Amino acid sequence: MPSKYSITLCSIVREHGLKVVYRASDYDSVATSNVNVARPSLQLVGFYDYFEPDRIRLWGNTETAFLATLPPERQAVVVNELFSRKIPALIVCNGVTANALLLRAAETYDVTLLSTDVDTSEFSSRLSDTLRAALSPRMTVHGVLVQVHGEGLLITGESGIGKSEVALELVKRGHRLVADDAVELRRTGRTDLVGAAPKMIRYLMELRGVGLIDVQRIYGVGAVLPRQRVDLVIDFVHWDENKEYDRLGLEDEYQSYLDVAVPKITVPVAAARNLAIICEVAAMNNRQKKLGYNTAVEFLHRHDMGIDSGTDDAFRD
Repeated sequence: MPSKYSITLCSIVREHGLKVVYRASDYDSVATSNVNVARPSLQLVGFYDYFEPDRIRLWGNTETAFLATLPPERQAVVVNELFSRKIPALIVCNGVTANALLLRAAETYDVTLLSTDVDTSEFSSRLSDTLRAALSPRMTVHGVLVQVHGEGLLITGESGIGKSEVALELVKRGHRLVADDAVELRRTGRTDLVGAAPKMIRYLMELRGVGLIDVQRIYGVGAVLPRQRVDLVIDFVHWDENKEYDRLGLEDEYQSYLDVAVPKITVPVAAARNLAIICEVAAMNNRQKKLGYNTAVEFLHRHDMGIDSGTDDAFRD
Protein backbone atom coordinates (compact mmCIF):
# COMPACT_ATOMS: atom_id res chain seq x y z
CA MET A 1 0.00 0.00 0.00
CA PRO A 2 1.79 3.18 -1.14
CA SER A 3 1.74 6.17 1.20
CA LYS A 4 2.71 9.83 0.90
CA TYR A 5 4.51 9.42 4.21
CA SER A 6 7.71 7.49 4.81
CA ILE A 7 9.75 6.04 7.67
CA THR A 8 13.52 5.76 7.69
CA LEU A 9 15.25 2.45 8.12
CA CYS A 10 17.46 3.73 10.94
CA SER A 11 14.38 4.70 12.99
CA ILE A 12 13.00 1.15 12.58
CA VAL A 13 16.34 -0.24 13.73
CA ARG A 14 16.27 1.95 16.85
CA GLU A 15 12.66 1.17 17.71
CA HIS A 16 13.05 -2.61 17.43
CA GLY A 17 16.62 -2.92 18.68
CA LEU A 18 17.88 -4.59 15.50
CA LYS A 19 21.49 -5.63 15.01
CA VAL A 20 23.21 -4.14 11.98
CA VAL A 21 25.11 -6.94 10.22
CA TYR A 22 26.01 -4.83 7.18
CA ARG A 23 25.51 -1.07 7.00
CA ALA A 24 24.84 0.16 3.47
CA SER A 25 26.06 3.56 2.29
CA ASP A 26 22.48 4.90 2.26
CA TYR A 27 21.64 3.51 5.73
CA ASP A 28 20.94 6.94 7.24
CA SER A 29 18.72 8.11 4.39
CA VAL A 30 16.93 5.06 2.96
CA ALA A 31 13.23 4.98 3.78
CA THR A 32 10.10 3.07 2.85
CA SER A 33 6.60 4.28 2.08
CA ASN A 34 5.16 0.78 1.82
CA VAL A 35 3.10 -0.40 4.79
CA ASN A 36 3.45 -4.06 3.80
CA VAL A 37 6.18 -6.46 4.92
CA ALA A 38 7.20 -9.40 2.73
CA ARG A 39 9.14 -12.65 2.87
CA PRO A 40 11.08 -13.65 -0.27
CA SER A 41 9.56 -17.11 -0.53
CA LEU A 42 8.34 -16.87 -4.14
CA GLN A 43 11.44 -14.97 -5.20
CA LEU A 44 13.60 -17.93 -4.13
CA VAL A 45 12.05 -19.91 -6.98
CA GLY A 46 12.48 -17.06 -9.45
CA PHE A 47 8.96 -15.55 -9.44
CA TYR A 48 9.30 -11.75 -9.54
CA ASP A 49 5.94 -10.77 -11.04
CA TYR A 50 4.22 -8.14 -8.85
CA PHE A 51 7.49 -7.69 -6.93
CA GLU A 52 7.54 -4.44 -4.91
CA PRO A 53 11.17 -3.44 -4.29
CA ASP A 54 10.30 -0.87 -1.61
CA ARG A 55 9.07 -3.54 0.82
CA ILE A 56 11.32 -4.55 3.70
CA ARG A 57 12.06 -8.29 3.44
CA LEU A 58 12.19 -10.78 6.32
CA TRP A 59 14.33 -13.91 6.21
CA GLY A 60 13.33 -16.81 8.47
CA ASN A 61 13.98 -20.48 9.08
CA THR A 62 11.87 -21.46 6.05
CA GLU A 63 14.03 -19.45 3.64
CA THR A 64 17.22 -20.77 5.23
CA ALA A 65 16.03 -24.38 4.98
CA PHE A 66 14.90 -24.00 1.35
CA LEU A 67 18.14 -22.34 0.30
CA ALA A 68 20.08 -25.26 1.76
CA THR A 69 18.28 -27.66 -0.61
CA LEU A 70 19.68 -25.88 -3.68
CA PRO A 71 23.06 -26.56 -5.29
CA PRO A 72 25.72 -24.03 -4.12
CA GLU A 73 25.89 -22.26 -7.48
CA ARG A 74 22.11 -21.91 -7.58
CA GLN A 75 22.08 -20.52 -4.04
CA ALA A 76 24.34 -17.66 -5.13
CA VAL A 77 22.18 -16.87 -8.16
CA VAL A 78 18.97 -16.80 -6.07
CA VAL A 79 20.40 -14.57 -3.34
CA ASN A 80 22.12 -12.18 -5.75
CA GLU A 81 18.93 -11.78 -7.77
CA LEU A 82 17.05 -10.73 -4.62
CA PHE A 83 19.65 -8.21 -3.45
CA SER A 84 20.10 -6.78 -6.96
CA ARG A 85 16.50 -5.48 -6.76
CA LYS A 86 17.78 -2.90 -4.24
CA ILE A 87 15.34 -3.64 -1.43
CA PRO A 88 15.44 -1.27 1.60
CA ALA A 89 16.80 -4.02 3.87
CA LEU A 90 16.77 -7.73 4.60
CA ILE A 91 16.11 -8.69 8.23
CA VAL A 92 17.21 -12.16 9.36
CA CYS A 93 14.93 -13.35 12.19
CA ASN A 94 14.91 -16.07 14.86
CA GLY A 95 18.44 -15.24 15.99
CA VAL A 96 19.83 -16.99 12.93
CA THR A 97 23.32 -15.86 11.95
CA ALA A 98 23.37 -14.37 8.47
CA ASN A 99 25.45 -16.75 6.38
CA ALA A 100 28.39 -15.71 4.21
CA LEU A 101 26.22 -15.81 1.08
CA LEU A 102 23.77 -13.19 2.41
CA LEU A 103 26.58 -11.01 3.74
CA ARG A 104 28.49 -11.13 0.46
CA ALA A 105 25.36 -10.20 -1.54
CA ALA A 106 24.59 -7.33 0.86
CA GLU A 107 28.11 -5.96 0.37
CA THR A 108 28.04 -6.45 -3.41
CA TYR A 109 24.73 -4.65 -3.95
CA ASP A 110 25.09 -2.27 -0.97
CA VAL A 111 21.89 -3.33 0.80
CA THR A 112 21.56 -3.10 4.59
CA LEU A 113 21.49 -6.49 6.31
CA LEU A 114 19.92 -6.68 9.79
CA SER A 115 19.12 -9.38 12.33
CA THR A 116 16.83 -9.97 15.31
CA ASP A 117 16.32 -12.75 17.86
CA VAL A 118 12.52 -12.41 17.55
CA ASP A 119 10.49 -15.12 15.79
CA THR A 120 9.75 -14.25 12.16
CA SER A 121 5.94 -14.22 12.50
CA GLU A 122 6.02 -12.18 15.70
CA PHE A 123 8.51 -9.68 14.31
CA SER A 124 6.45 -9.35 11.12
CA SER A 125 3.47 -8.37 13.27
CA ARG A 126 5.53 -5.88 15.28
CA LEU A 127 7.03 -4.31 12.19
CA SER A 128 3.62 -4.10 10.48
CA ASP A 129 2.26 -2.20 13.50
CA THR A 130 5.16 0.24 13.30
CA LEU A 131 4.67 0.80 9.58
CA ARG A 132 0.90 1.26 9.89
CA ALA A 133 1.36 3.86 12.62
CA ALA A 134 4.02 5.77 10.69
CA LEU A 135 2.51 5.59 7.20
CA SER A 136 -1.22 5.76 7.87
CA PRO A 137 -3.29 8.59 6.28
CA ARG A 138 -3.84 11.44 8.70
CA MET A 139 -5.53 14.78 9.16
CA THR A 140 -6.00 17.33 11.95
CA VAL A 141 -9.46 18.45 13.08
CA HIS A 142 -10.60 21.10 15.50
CA GLY A 143 -12.17 19.46 18.53
CA VAL A 144 -11.62 17.58 21.77
CA LEU A 145 -11.01 13.84 22.12
CA VAL A 146 -11.80 12.11 25.41
CA GLN A 147 -12.22 8.53 26.52
CA VAL A 148 -15.51 8.01 28.37
CA HIS A 149 -16.45 4.55 29.67
CA GLY A 150 -13.99 3.07 27.17
CA GLU A 151 -15.51 4.91 24.21
CA GLY A 152 -13.57 7.53 22.26
CA LEU A 153 -15.69 10.68 21.97
CA LEU A 154 -14.64 13.33 19.46
CA ILE A 155 -16.41 16.52 20.55
CA THR A 156 -16.70 19.12 17.79
CA GLY A 157 -18.32 22.51 17.49
CA GLU A 158 -17.47 26.14 16.86
CA SER A 159 -14.92 27.95 19.01
CA GLY A 160 -16.19 29.13 22.40
CA ILE A 161 -19.14 26.73 22.57
CA GLY A 162 -17.71 24.94 25.61
CA LYS A 163 -15.89 21.84 24.34
CA SER A 164 -12.88 22.23 26.63
CA GLU A 165 -15.01 22.96 29.70
CA VAL A 166 -17.03 19.79 29.11
CA ALA A 167 -13.83 17.79 28.63
CA LEU A 168 -12.46 19.15 31.91
CA GLU A 169 -15.66 18.18 33.72
CA LEU A 170 -15.38 14.68 32.26
CA VAL A 171 -11.79 14.43 33.51
CA LYS A 172 -12.98 15.46 36.98
CA ARG A 173 -15.56 12.66 36.79
CA GLY A 174 -12.82 10.06 36.21
CA HIS A 175 -12.58 9.96 32.43
CA ARG A 176 -9.48 10.68 30.37
CA LEU A 177 -8.30 13.41 28.03
CA VAL A 178 -6.55 12.56 24.79
CA ALA A 179 -6.41 15.89 22.95
CA ASP A 180 -7.79 19.39 23.25
CA ASP A 181 -8.30 21.94 20.46
CA ALA A 182 -6.37 20.02 17.77
CA VAL A 183 -6.87 16.28 17.25
CA GLU A 184 -4.60 14.41 14.86
CA LEU A 185 -6.57 11.57 13.28
CA ARG A 186 -4.96 8.55 11.65
CA ARG A 187 -6.66 5.74 9.74
CA THR A 188 -4.91 2.63 10.99
CA GLY A 189 -7.24 0.16 9.26
CA ARG A 190 -10.12 0.08 6.82
CA THR A 191 -12.59 1.10 9.54
CA ASP A 192 -10.26 2.15 12.37
CA LEU A 193 -9.71 5.81 13.20
CA VAL A 194 -7.29 6.71 16.00
CA GLY A 195 -6.83 10.16 17.47
CA ALA A 196 -3.93 11.74 19.37
CA ALA A 197 -2.68 15.18 20.30
CA PRO A 198 0.13 16.92 18.42
CA LYS A 199 3.29 16.66 20.50
CA MET A 200 3.48 20.43 21.06
CA ILE A 201 0.15 20.57 22.91
CA ARG A 202 -0.09 17.05 24.31
CA TYR A 203 -2.20 16.96 27.52
CA LEU A 204 -2.52 20.76 27.51
CA MET A 205 -5.93 22.42 27.68
CA GLU A 206 -6.95 26.01 26.99
CA LEU A 207 -9.54 27.54 29.29
CA ARG A 208 -10.65 31.04 28.43
CA GLY A 209 -9.97 33.36 31.35
CA VAL A 210 -7.55 30.90 32.96
CA GLY A 211 -5.12 30.10 30.16
CA LEU A 212 -3.25 26.89 29.47
CA ILE A 213 -3.30 24.09 32.02
CA ASP A 214 -1.41 20.78 32.07
CA VAL A 215 -4.06 18.14 32.74
CA GLN A 216 -1.51 15.41 33.45
CA ARG A 217 0.28 17.46 36.13
CA ILE A 218 -2.93 18.64 37.79
CA TYR A 219 -4.99 15.43 37.70
CA GLY A 220 -2.27 12.77 37.35
CA VAL A 221 -1.25 10.27 34.69
CA GLY A 222 -4.54 8.39 35.08
CA ALA A 223 -6.40 11.39 33.63
CA VAL A 224 -4.77 11.28 30.19
CA LEU A 225 -4.24 8.90 27.27
CA PRO A 226 -1.70 9.19 24.44
CA ARG A 227 -4.15 7.93 21.78
CA GLN A 228 -7.67 6.57 21.45
CA ARG A 229 -9.90 5.02 18.80
CA VAL A 230 -12.70 7.38 17.73
CA ASP A 231 -16.04 5.65 18.35
CA LEU A 232 -18.51 8.54 18.33
CA VAL A 233 -18.61 12.16 17.16
CA ILE A 234 -20.61 14.57 19.33
CA ASP A 235 -21.24 17.85 17.57
CA PHE A 236 -22.15 20.77 19.85
CA VAL A 237 -24.44 23.37 18.25
CA HIS A 238 -26.19 26.41 19.66
CA TRP A 239 -29.83 25.74 20.53
CA ASP A 240 -32.18 26.95 17.82
CA GLU A 241 -35.82 27.25 18.85
CA ASN A 242 -36.90 27.02 15.22
CA LYS A 243 -35.06 23.77 14.55
CA GLU A 244 -36.41 20.28 15.19
CA TYR A 245 -33.90 17.97 16.89
CA ASP A 246 -33.95 14.17 16.93
CA ARG A 247 -35.73 13.17 20.15
CA LEU A 248 -35.83 9.39 19.82
CA GLY A 249 -32.50 8.54 18.24
CA LEU A 250 -33.96 6.65 15.30
CA GLU A 251 -32.02 8.62 12.72
CA ASP A 252 -28.49 7.32 12.17
CA GLU A 253 -26.03 10.07 11.32
CA TYR A 254 -22.36 9.66 10.40
CA GLN A 255 -19.31 11.88 10.03
CA SER A 256 -16.62 10.82 7.58
CA TYR A 257 -12.91 11.33 8.27
CA LEU A 258 -10.28 9.81 5.95
CA ASP A 259 -13.04 7.72 4.34
CA VAL A 260 -14.02 6.20 7.70
CA ALA A 261 -17.67 6.75 8.68
CA VAL A 262 -18.03 7.40 12.41
CA PRO A 263 -21.45 7.51 14.19
CA LYS A 264 -22.43 11.07 15.02
CA ILE A 265 -24.98 12.79 17.22
CA THR A 266 -25.82 16.49 17.37
CA VAL A 267 -26.26 17.98 20.84
CA PRO A 268 -27.84 21.44 21.13
CA VAL A 269 -26.17 23.59 23.80
CA ALA A 270 -28.39 25.66 26.08
CA ALA A 271 -28.43 26.94 29.64
CA ALA A 272 -29.01 24.33 32.38
CA ARG A 273 -28.06 21.39 30.12
CA ASN A 274 -25.45 19.19 31.81
CA LEU A 275 -23.33 18.38 28.79
CA ALA A 276 -20.87 16.18 30.68
CA ILE A 277 -23.65 13.83 31.78
CA ILE A 278 -25.07 13.85 28.25
CA CYS A 279 -21.64 12.80 26.92
CA GLU A 280 -21.43 9.98 29.47
CA VAL A 281 -24.87 8.68 28.52
CA ALA A 282 -24.06 9.02 24.81
CA ALA A 283 -20.92 6.91 25.31
CA MET A 284 -22.80 4.15 27.14
CA ASN A 285 -25.64 4.24 24.61
CA ASN A 286 -23.16 3.95 21.74
CA ARG A 287 -21.57 0.94 23.41
CA GLN A 288 -25.00 -0.69 23.77
CA LYS A 289 -25.65 -0.15 20.08
CA LYS A 290 -22.38 -1.87 19.19
CA LEU A 291 -23.45 -4.78 21.38
CA GLY A 292 -26.70 -5.04 19.46
CA TYR A 293 -29.19 -3.17 21.66
CA ASN A 294 -30.84 0.01 20.39
CA THR A 295 -33.21 1.68 22.87
CA ALA A 296 -35.03 3.68 20.20
CA VAL A 297 -35.67 0.57 18.09
CA GLU A 298 -36.84 -1.32 21.20
CA PHE A 299 -39.26 1.52 22.03
CA LEU A 300 -40.61 1.48 18.49
CA HIS A 301 -41.15 -2.28 18.80
CA ARG A 302 -43.08 -1.81 22.06
CA HIS A 303 -45.14 0.93 20.44
CA ASP A 304 -46.05 -1.30 17.50
CA MET A 305 -46.86 -4.20 19.83
CA GLY A 306 -49.17 -1.93 21.85
CA ILE A 307 -51.03 -0.86 18.72
CA ASP A 308 -51.36 -4.46 17.53
CA SER A 309 -52.67 -5.63 20.91
CA GLY A 310 -55.07 -2.70 21.26
CA THR A 311 -53.95 -1.82 24.79
CA ASP A 312 -51.84 0.89 26.41
CA ASP A 313 -52.05 -0.40 30.00
CA ALA A 314 -48.97 1.09 31.72
CA PHE A 315 -49.34 -1.35 34.66
CA ARG A 316 -49.30 -4.55 32.63
CA ASP A 317 -46.05 -6.39 31.87
